[in-house]
Amino acid sequence: MKRTIKKVAVIGSGIMGSGIACHFANIGVEVLLLDIIPKELTDAESKKGLTLESKAVRNRIVNEHLANSLKSKPSPIYSQKFASRITTGNTTDDMAKIAAVDWVIEVVVERLDIKKVVFEQIDQYRTPGTLVTSNTSGIPIHFMSEGRSEDFQKHFCGTHFFNPARYLKLFEIIPGPKTSTEVLDFLNNYGEQFLGKTSVVAKDTPAFIGNRIGVFGIQSLFHLVKEMNLTIEEVDKLTGPVIGRPKSATFRTVDVVGLDTLVHVANGIYENCPEDEAHELFKLPDFINKMVENKWFGSKTGQGFYKKVDKDILSLDLDTLEYRPAKKASFATLELTKTIDKPINRFKVLLKGTDKAGEFYRKSFAALFAYVSNRIPEISDELYKIDDAMKAGFGWENGPFEIWDAIGVEKGIEIIKAEGHTPAPWVSEMLASGNTSFYTIKEGATYFYDIATKSQIKVPGQDAFIILNNIRESKKVWSNSGAIIEDIGDGILNIEFQSKMNTIGGDVLQAINKGIDLAEKEYTGLVIGNQAANFSVGANIGMIFMMAVEQEYEELNIAIKMFQDTMMRVRYSSIPVVVAPHGMTFGGGCEMSLHADKVVAAAETYMGLVEFGVGVIPGGGGSKELTLRASDLFRKNDVELNTLQEYFLTIAMAKVSTSGHEAFDTGLLQHGKDIIVVNKDRQIAEAKKHALLMAEAGYTQPIRRNDIKVLGKQALGMFLVGTDQMLAGKYISEHDKKIANKLAYVMAGGDLSEPTLVSEQYLLNLEREAFLSLCTERKTLERIQYMLKAGKPLRN
Repeated sequence: MKRTIKKVAVIGSGIMGSGIACHFANIGVEVLLLDIIPKELTDAESKKGLTLESKAVRNRIVNEHLANSLKSKPSPIYSQKFASRITTGNTTDDMAKIAAVDWVIEVVVERLDIKKVVFEQIDQYRTPGTLVTSNTSGIPIHFMSEGRSEDFQKHFCGTHFFNPARYLKLFEIIPGPKTSTEVLDFLNNYGEQFLGKTSVVAKDTPAFIGNRIGVFGIQSLFHLVKEMNLTIEEVDKLTGPVIGRPKSATFRTVDVVGLDTLVHVANGIYENCPEDEAHELFKLPDFINKMVENKWFGSKTGQGFYKKVDKDILSLDLDTLEYRPAKKASFATLELTKTIDKPINRFKVLLKGTDKAGEFYRKSFAALFAYVSNRIPEISDELYKIDDAMKAGFGWENGPFEIWDAIGVEKGIEIIKAEGHTPAPWVSEMLASGNTSFYTIKEGATYFYDIATKSQIKVPGQDAFIILNNIRESKKVWSNSGAIIEDIGDGILNIEFQSKMNTIGGDVLQAINKGIDLAEKEYTGLVIGNQAANFSVGANIGMIFMMAVEQEYEELNIAIKMFQDTMMRVRYSSIPVVVAPHGMTFGGGCEMSLHADKVVAAAETYMGLVEFGVGVIPGGGGSKELTLRASDLFRKNDVELNTLQEYFLTIAMAKVSTSGHEAFDTGLLQHGKDIIVVNKDRQIAEAKKHALLMAEAGYTQPIRRNDIKVLGKQALGMFLVGTDQMLAGKYISEHDKKIANKLAYVMAGGDLSEPTLVSEQYLLNLEREAFLSLCTERKTLERIQYMLKAGKPLRN
């Protein structure tokens, strides 16, 4: 049967429930969010003369929870206007409304007795065929559906979102005893295609896959930190970005998630997994018990492993359980990996370390490798699901079996045994069968070792994706030090940046021009996209700084003109060019998107022209392009200055969108032309599809614009008065004013006496002159230097 989701009901509006409701609103689904009614009035309600029968009182809990969620940072919603898709109510008055929804998601407190009462109510009101799922993080699914109707049980399973629901990609689907295959297949596909998740079908075992392995890893470190006499700063240094984990590493992550949440899951595993060979590891160490007793749960209680006092961050001494100033952690082994860009390539070096760091990595990875091998087939029959769960649910760049492959399967077994652990027998059987790795790449697809057949099987679901890691070498057409051009099939090329942070320097510009040359001669279209953490943080400001310091202004002028000319080639080539931004898309990365025939942006795209932060204006066509876009919006009898001012402020305030959708509000993406993809894994394939569609529709090379209306002195005067007032009010510095006035001159089209139609090249010349003149300013050089050293803007 065909199943569509137009409306969902979320029962339970706490942090998780509100987050799930917001994410469904993000993708355009209507949401009914329900919670219990209050048992008593607040003082404020009593003073207003309200009663327990007042609607505002009866919906107070759900409305407060949702409001708090919408105010939280990072935001659970792509755009605040999407919150209108959520309707609130309570489980006493509004439960009957679930008869009109397609999917009911239960997100109430983790108590089986309460959940069973809720499911009894749901069974009473739901329409047969409606999906019912629980967001439980550990209660066995088969307990929850006991006593429910046959139709309920057929359409019931667990769907475990990870918090925060918008950002963490793992979507565990846990079948009940009678869940139909159709329901599982539907949810698996819906999670991937519509929710933008990594769907993993898990077994109904305690904590499922993600939390079983993730909590093991954290508990293992809790014990190891005492055994090796490590500080929490040292552990966070060792378990953060250096091994492809989030910056919050271990202890900061626990503070954010909440120690009480972690303890709840760990206790559940300890109580329900007596046969687990690592059973005793899930027993909480004394220092954790003391923290729980003190209610030091982390961010939610103001202190955990870290505590903020005024502007200082204090760390917990695990021996004395007293807070002290944070200590800087450093290890010789980590220094050896500084020249290795990709975390997956660092593990061989880290595990060979002769200092405390090397010992730590051998102990922790030996325990992890042994544990994951022994969880098959208990929690999953397929090893790739464990890797997927850890990457999507815990933000690991590489899963445990991928890391094990990176150091070599035999070497991994050697380390496991040296540390006193025992790997599962199937690992040795795998090697004996002639399979030397857990994964292989064949014909652009990933294969995994299947224990049942003792052979490599293709990981399912890849057909909707283009995975650049799998085709980079086999489909390479051309490369230099900064980028690779790949043939992604059907006459479409892809340009993938390879520079540090995907900055745009001469090598990347050369690759873009080469890619356009090749596509115009032999191919159909071009995509500019990559699958790194961020699309691009902008131009190589280190190169700009060196030229400016050496006063090589002619060379700098040539470099900026090359950047501008390359952006104009993106706009005016004879083939369609689609840009696929995601993550940080700053400065030059944003300018590239502005010049594309179409932008296929990930929902998590943080786009902005941030050049003011380093003391310049956008010089790669960004200032020109927003002037052009303002001109295209001028309408008869409109106040044109207001439209231009909006675009001026987008640059002058260095506005950065907090999602792809918000980039439409700032004018950096355009309705009717650019689109958003929720699942980043599908982005390159989607961009390719749109390049093909444009080519097949008969793409015509655009004609260069010479009809851009600029307002001259009329606009310039308004902007200059505005910057004077901002300086007088001490909102900006003298140098901020200077930069803003340069931008004003460009976007006004100069000090023309009346509104005039000009060409793009006219504006590009003004833009370049302004950029170069700012590069001669000492305060601009100070800003660039500070950004290069500290990684954040300087206000001077």
